[in-house]
Amino acid sequence: MLADKAFPGHDTSEDWVLSLTSLSGALNGTTRTYYDGMLAEDGRSMKSISLLQLCRIGVIVYDWLDIPWLKNYYNFGFDHFEMSWKKVGFSGLIDLLLGHTGPFASGDWILPDLTIQGSLKLNSTLRTFPNTFYFSYATKRTRKLFGITVPSSVLGIHPMLFLRVLQMCMWRHPQNAPLPYKGYRDEDWEDNDGALNTISMTHPRIPTEHPNRFVVNDSDCHPLQPGIWYYKIIEADHILFIVNRERAGVQFDLLYDGIFQRCRKHAFRRSPPTVPNETSQ
Repeated sequence: MLADKAFPGHDTSEDWVLSLTSLSGALNGTTRTYYDGMLAEDGRSMKSISLLQLCRIGVIVYDWLDIPWLKNYYNFGFDHFEMSWKKVGFSGLIDLLLGHTGPFASGDWILPDLTIQGSLKLNSTLRTFPNTFYFSYATKRTRKLFGITVPSSVLGIHPMLFLRVLQMCMWRHPQNAPLPYKGYRDEDWEDNDGALNTISMTHPRIPTEHPNRFVVNDSDCHPLQPGIWYYKIIEADHILFIVNRERAGVQFDLLYDGIFQRCRKHAFRRSPPTVPNETSQ
């Protein structure tokens, strides 16, 4: 948005961003969405009977009831659709449940964008800028056993994610459905962390692969070069670093210390960028 001058009255620039770090980011979608209820055929529609349909109904009723103390505890971020009973009444609830109105009718919710097809569409306008530094951490809780991808540990994976890791290892795109992109192979998407596929987290790959470099030891990539997605694969499930800091323990602290050290010591431009307050002077 800075590069596209999306803020009227402000002379923005992509150079205002020095570096970008992605931690278990869904850069190319996830096959988890198809297990949960998105149709693999188009990546936009939901299956008639699925976990997502139950979640959809629950979210609609939750927002329609509009109970203040519940909304203060957790808000799904759909307030701009004005789904409260105070606004739409009982007839509005029927329209919401039937899919005539609301976020699930508009497509303005996260799951369609998390399918491989949805990510491909989003990535078609994505750019890697030549003056910005990029680094991503991809998480993985799988390994090969007699040529088959399986969860790498029983005790090391959060109980909530073990079955999901196993499911994602076994994902096979329906034979009667068009491939989500040219060159798609099921085996490329087997490694995962229980929520996202490891291949999706490294760097933007579809529809066009962005410049990238795999990192084993951080020192191997110094000095960092802008305009390249450096990526590292670490052994962890999705909850370890994203949700539960206590469970990650020292690993969590070391990971973030490494991010801050990299930003302070290894992300330098040859010429300093023009910052916002200098632009207005």
